[in-house]
Amino acid sequence: MISCKKEAPEVKNVYVANMTPTEFRQRLADCPIAYLPLGTIEWHGEHLPLGTDMLIPLNFFELLAEELGGIVYPSLFLGPDMHQNIEGKDYYGMDIQRKDKKGDSLPPRQLEGSSYWVSDSIFKSILENVLMHIQRNGFKILVAHGHGPSGGMVAKYTEEFEKKFNLKIFVCWGYMSGEKWNKMDQDGLGIMVDHAAANETSLMMHFVPQFVKMNQLSPDTEIWPEAILGKDPREFANPELGKKIILMQKDRMIQLLKDELKNCSKK
Repeated sequence: MISCKKEAPEVKNVYVANMTPTEFRQRLADCPIAYLPLGTIEWHGEHLPLGTDMLIPLNFFELLAEELGGIVYPSLFLGPDMHQNIEGKDYYGMDIQRKDKKGDSLPPRQLEGSSYWVSDSIFKSILENVLMHIQRNGFKILVAHGHGPSGGMVAKYTEEFEKKFNLKIFVCWGYMSGEKWNKMDQDGLGIMVDHAAANETSLMMHFVPQFVKMNQLSPDTEIWPEAILGKDPREFANPELGKKIILMQKDRMIQLLKDELKNCSKK
């Protein structure tokens, strides 16, 4: 009897939370790279989920881990950002950076759902504890990316962290690999280089289109969407752009990491 049942494609187990110790040992031995998503629970416009900063790097790191190897760690959801206390009320991040269509600042407003802010000193301490565990388990390379200020903290302390924990540390912005890629970031072709605008919206349309609700934005382009920084997603975002960005950046990061793995093997 001929069966018409299709075999399900093999899905690689790349998430540390899903691994047995045996699986962990094997993947670590094959490729000593840890991926750390720097997610937050943060307003990303009316059209994107609060976990956008988590979902983009998780999906991108899954691609890297499936193709190159390595292990994806759970996302951090606490992170640093601009912070003000006004009349006893805390405002942070996009609460403060609200602007109108002309780019003029609007008064601070607590944006619904944002739940992530910690001070720079606390976040640095969190990172150091995470890196201690990464080093303790035998990883040689860490890739961290996600929420802009969180990634900025990693970049700021990269030299210090690399010496302290004997790790090679990468974020995914283009400046890590020269002027060509830095310009691509500036042109909106990097990973998470705006806030809920054309770049992040396109990435979400590619990775998780079911969570993108463009109909929750006003169709009137004279009305600027609340707390969005970058090109108008209603005009410039599309899944094809998201796919283009991811394929390009995946190839770039894989080459960077392959080169570093060779350096690790020589030590």
